[in-house]
Amino acid sequence: MPGTRKYDLLERTESFSLNIRDFCLKQKLDIINREYIVQLIRSGGSVAANYIEANENLGEKDLKFRIKVCRKESKESQLWLKHILTYGNNEYESIRVSLLQESFELEKIFWRDIKKVSGENRE
Repeated sequence: MPGTRKYDLLERTESFSLNIRDFCLKQKLDIINREYIVQLIRSGGSVAANYIEANENLGEKDLKFRIKVCRKESKESQLWLKHILTYGNNEYESIRVSLLQESFELEKIFWRDIKKVSGENRE
């Protein structure tokens, strides 16, 4: 359709997961960051993995459950992104803030989708 923007949430969640991976590979693996990085990789990857599962069309209950998990993992990613130390590296801090913003946006999208599936926003 002319004038409409292509919006592919599957691609967006996968990109988020890969960007998390790439960010984590650059971080200092000290005793503080190590656990946060492991947790961030798990939650960031889980957003994408659960969105893939949500698209398998196994019914409305499964869809709603998977989208809720996506939202939960987006929120968890926010926590770990807030905890990771970039040790004053402006480039890494900029990437961290960008990933944090993306996780907030994904959380909002998933919340909207949960409401749609629940019939709370019928148009």
